[in-house]
Amino acid sequence: MRHPSLLGTVSTTVIAVVCLAGSFDAEDPVKLTGFSWDRVPVCIHFGKRTSDLTDAELDFLASHADLITLEKGHGAAVYGSTEAGIAETARRLKQRNPKLKVLFYFNAFINWPGYAAFKTYRDEWTLRDRNGNIVYRTDHVSRPDPSQAAFREWWSNVVADELKRAPLDGVFVDALPQALVPSLARTVGKEKADAIVAGLREMVALTKHKIGEDKIVLANGTRGTDFREILDWEGIDGVMIEHFGAFNSASPEDILADMETMAIAAQKGKFVVLKAWPGFTWLDTAMMSRPYEELLELARRNITFPLACFLVAARPGSFFCYSWGYSDRHGTLDVYSELERPLGPPLGEAQRSGWTFRREFIHASVFVDVKTKTARIEWR
Repeated sequence: MRHPSLLGTVSTTVIAVVCLAGSFDAEDPVKLTGFSWDRVPVCIHFGKRTSDLTDAELDFLASHADLITLEKGHGAAVYGSTEAGIAETARRLKQRNPKLKVLFYFNAFINWPGYAAFKTYRDEWTLRDRNGNIVYRTDHVSRPDPSQAAFREWWSNVVADELKRAPLDGVFVDALPQALVPSLARTVGKEKADAIVAGLREMVALTKHKIGEDKIVLANGTRGTDFREILDWEGIDGVMIEHFGAFNSASPEDILADMETMAIAAQKGKFVVLKAWPGFTWLDTAMMSRPYEELLELARRNITFPLACFLVAARPGSFFCYSWGYSDRHGTLDVYSELERPLGPPLGEAQRSGWTFRREFIHASVFVDVKTKTARIEWR
């Protein structure tokens, strides 16, 4: 069911984007994440799998990001496992910027390889369909069965142990929406599908209990009006909106719904990472054949619209993530001038007229038309 609009109807003449979201304790996401309005709050979500990060790349990350998620496979080729690669990068980043928040990546519903922890994973925890066949996410990568208590205990222990071993600030929990789609019930049966969702909810809450209130659980995520129930799961501190303006989520209605989710999350005391895209992704084969500098130039030109959408909907604890993929070669370690400028707190709520929004910050005036996908940001 669609959540009652917190952005007002399209016919509304002038309405605040977020003032209708209700009151909430903004200190929690701010304190937990280290959020600041000083400049656009940036999350960098990536992995470098083939080689180690250079000192220059570490310096860039430590000075340009506020929140970092290190993806599956990060550093595994160098250090022998994803855990070791993430831990070493976290140590080196914290040496440069102790205030930086660094998250461990662990998928809750896909058994991605590359983790040393899988040495203790049991085959009986692998999900099977109604005919007893293993359920695969890809040709060779299976799904676990979170309805099993032993798996939930193992998974949460992996996260808790890694956060004890390394200077990590929390965990990025991936793939929760993949358990909420109708196709799962067709594969394993409705009763089993319901048990899997209940198991995931319990596993996330268990993980939060083990790592502590001062550690972050960031979940992926929501999409348009879908999967917003994740915002009510116990133990989740924030969610990623992963497909903003891309992957069949580029209609004005979808964009508006994602902006609305930022207000709903704030109402519930959650923070949001808005993952925006430059109009193409790493899956676009023709685009990926172009020179890197050409892709980067296009990404720099195309940042204004998604950034403007973010700014008019941003709340305390909101973070902007921008690239065309999830590796170091997808624009994640490059400078975007708009993300370097002073921003300052908003001077008021965003104002809406039809499909257009305006909002003033100390150092920027923002305008966006969601229908025509045009925007401008005037910096001062």
